[in-house]
Amino acid sequence: MRNWSNYTLILMVCCLLLSCGIRKGLNDVPDFTGMDSTVPKVEIVNDSLRITKRGFLSKNKQQLWELYVSGDPYQVGLNTGALTAELYQKQETVFFSKVEEFVPAGFKQKLLIRALKYYNRDLYKYIPNEYKVEIYGISKYATTHFDFLGSSYQRNLYLHGAHDIGHAFQDLALVGCTSLAVWGDNSADGELLIGRNFDFYAGDEFAENKIIAFVRPEQGNAFMSVTWGGMIGIVSGMNEKGLTVTLNAGKSSIPLKAKTPISVVAREILQYADNIEQAIKIAKTKKVFVSESIMIGSAEDRKAVLIEIAPKNFGVYDVANSSALICSNHFQGEAFKADKRNQKQIEESHSQYRWDKVNEYINNSEALTPQKMVDILRDTKGLNGKELGYGNEKALNQLLAHHGIVFQPEKRLVWVSSNPYQLGEFVAYDLTKIFSDEPTVYHLGVDSLTIAKDKFIKTKAFKDYERYRVEDRIFQKRIEDREEVSQEYIVMYQQLNPDYWVVYYRAGLYYLKNKQYAKAREQFNLALTKEVTTLPAEKRIRKYLKKIRNK
Repeated sequence: MRNWSNYTLILMVCCLLLSCGIRKGLNDVPDFTGMDSTVPKVEIVNDSLRITKRGFLSKNKQQLWELYVSGDPYQVGLNTGALTAELYQKQETVFFSKVEEFVPAGFKQKLLIRALKYYNRDLYKYIPNEYKVEIYGISKYATTHFDFLGSSYQRNLYLHGAHDIGHAFQDLALVGCTSLAVWGDNSADGELLIGRNFDFYAGDEFAENKIIAFVRPEQGNAFMSVTWGGMIGIVSGMNEKGLTVTLNAGKSSIPLKAKTPISVVAREILQYADNIEQAIKIAKTKKVFVSESIMIGSAEDRKAVLIEIAPKNFGVYDVANSSALICSNHFQGEAFKADKRNQKQIEESHSQYRWDKVNEYINNSEALTPQKMVDILRDTKGLNGKELGYGNEKALNQLLAHHGIVFQPEKRLVWVSSNPYQLGEFVAYDLTKIFSDEPTVYHLGVDSLTIAKDKFIKTKAFKDYERYRVEDRIFQKRIEDREEVSQEYIVMYQQLNPDYWVVYYRAGLYYLKNKQYAKAREQFNLALTKEVTTLPAEKRIRKYLKKIRNK
């Protein structure tokens, strides 16, 4: 309690002294000069189709939302907001309800809100005006439920830094993405082929309503991206020139204040770069507040590179004498060779294991096609086919992905996964066709190119895994609350996911808290016979075993 009191006192003093700086950010309004302020009228055709003069939102049979909008930044924002209002409000609720959940109304909540505003005090300085205008347009359709956190415009700015803040403060607990680009001999047709899993997890509700957005701005390139309500930044996308952008989080220090969100950097690259050289030029001008690998694939250059960017460092990783580029969650270029955080990330996390797994595919597989790339993204096994247990972060498919995506940049083709995870059908889109003229139909996918859903969905193992996810949360809560659990329950729980080290680790914790040391030792030793996700997790288990020996 004393530490909390000291911390809150320091925060209060800082907030009071620097309230002027906060006020400037809160009072910032974008410049709307030359923008069309016409408020769009939405025609609701049915539950799956909404139309405005500048776009539409439709739901396809795979339950993916397809959004098409065009116009100046304000019109893109207003039309996106008008069409996706319900989806936007739901996503905002998913994010900000956590504030109410963890910090109930009262003094501490007010302090947290003040700290949040202080942390994001300069965010508006680092986001280009055209994107602030677009965000402002979308924010007009926000829910009013969270007005106590700030204006709808300010809240949307904060949301664009959520990806960055999440992986900086949670130490990559939310992010464990894997990407692969092949061309030349490693690609079946010799052309560039890119696949990636976006393993950003913020709860099941967060991934329920994926939006495949197709945006035709007045300036720059038309582009597509996989996104969610309220988000204009890019985590996975391709533009009409065949330039692709995907993000992979790196190891970061805790930033002192928010600067340019990585997703906004990616958006600017996608909209204004035609090739790798132009993408690098844009990225070099940005001040960011977390570390990130940005994979850039280019139809013009017929290859891919990694832009490795951090608050105090910048580099480009371009593979030599190879036609494959692998990216997980550590840096590979010369600029970060001596970076201690990156070295620690390689040694202690699951990033290197996933890199090695992809490399195993490159060395052992024949040239890749879109179908084979999807097969890689769906793989739940470890090196040499080892069973890891479902949900293990060492797997390429951790069974929590927001989406999987595959690009063929030279053909302007992209495939996007549908629920559950990346196991549902991969829906194909042809950007040349979509952006050749204003769409005359409200279904943008190419049905003949759809990649079938994974057969794993129909298995008992998958059903057991889905039940395991529920029971795991229940068991954790019972351990925390020191509730009694039967031996039969623990056996049932472990049989749902028997190859996963966590089921034995949790049982060990339960027995340890209940002073059943022999059983706890047995369970912790069983956990060590499985593929433990990280070095710190393994050390924690051995620490418990040492504690039991001392008993």
